[in-house]
Amino acid sequence: MSLIVQKYGGSSVADAESIKRVAKRIVETRKAGNEVVVVVSAMGDTTDELVDLANQVTPLASGRELDMLLTAGERISMALLAMAIKSLGQEARSYTGSQAGLITDARHGSARIVDVSPTRVRAALDAGAIAIVAGFQGFNRGTGDITTLGRGGSDTTAVALAAALKADVCEIYTDVDGVFTADPRVVPTARKIDRITSEEMLELAAAGAKILYIRAVEYARRHGVTLHVRSSFNNNEGTLVVNPTDGESVEEPIISGVAADLSEAKITIVGVPDVPGKAAQIFTIVASTDANIDMIVQNVSTAATGLTDISFTLPKSDGGTVLKALEDNKAEAGFDSLQYDDQIGKLALVGAGMRTNAGVSAKLFTALFEAGINIEMISTSEIRISVVTRADTINEAVRVVHKAFDLDGDEVAQVHGGTGR
Repeated sequence: MSLIVQKYGGSSVADAESIKRVAKRIVETRKAGNEVVVVVSAMGDTTDELVDLANQVTPLASGRELDMLLTAGERISMALLAMAIKSLGQEARSYTGSQAGLITDARHGSARIVDVSPTRVRAALDAGAIAIVAGFQGFNRGTGDITTLGRGGSDTTAVALAAALKADVCEIYTDVDGVFTADPRVVPTARKIDRITSEEMLELAAAGAKILYIRAVEYARRHGVTLHVRSSFNNNEGTLVVNPTDGESVEEPIISGVAADLSEAKITIVGVPDVPGKAAQIFTIVASTDANIDMIVQNVSTAATGLTDISFTLPKSDGGTVLKALEDNKAEAGFDSLQYDDQIGKLALVGAGMRTNAGVSAKLFTALFEAGINIEMISTSEIRISVVTRADTINEAVRVVHKAFDLDGDEVAQVHGGTGR
């Protein structure tokens, strides 16, 4: 008997008919002799609708009360799914995140999991029942409050439960057939990837591929959880996300895919004294805001002035806070001015064996040059090359790079829903 954790996103449980279809799939998995734990997101756009409702009541809702409100979405879907499963003759028990033993820190809106004690989930499985768990939420022991995990919280919930229960696989169900070489909404001929390493998936997720969230992939990598990304609209095999085999080596570059991200902005700090310690001082100020910094570029200083410019990218949601923190410490840091640009796009090319193959960079830059797309920033790792360009050229950039590396498939990729989640 295998233990399988399945996670269904909002588009997979968007309405009553979708819930009944998902319930049938879950029951089939149970009848095949498997123990089944299911993690569900809120139905369709419920979370966004609840956020809008809160904003209509007050623009300054407290984190605690907002978390209490938002967790209602998953409680609705978990209860309806349990009802649908019972109507098919199988026992099912639904649990909130706190009932399922998801213990987090006290940070509302973006809590981190600190412990998983799925005692009640294990008891349900031992009794022959299917356990249904509300994703995206947890519980802080110190405050006694309900918390939410932030973006991708249901993916993270599923992976955390899979790790704690030592599941054989964690299946992430969505509205596309797996992980593709590019977003099939941007590149219709993108190919489905049958198998990808967790490191490559991490880079794609960090670069904006929304099929899996980076926290969930990192949790899976750290705890050795095998992920299987599949569509909830058919029974096709999806994409396996696995940890690389020990000793595995790659000489030739194997390109896994292209990802794009429009959620970042760029801040340029103009006129920074080019002396030791200034970068440390500036990024200490940035760190005090808890903003996540991505790419960083420092220009060569001008000999006549002894000044340089430092540019970095960060989530747009953190832009205002970081700008204020830097402006408040301008005199101390000693720079001249700040520039903010939220019309950028980041493209990342991901694959194994890239760093030792100079031809990969040349092909990437040539493809963008021939399409008339200017590169503003460049960053590399062992398995990734990222560039920043204008937001209005990012989709074209993805298409030309995808084609340049012969990633196009023979068929048009099918998107069953509309969100990729």
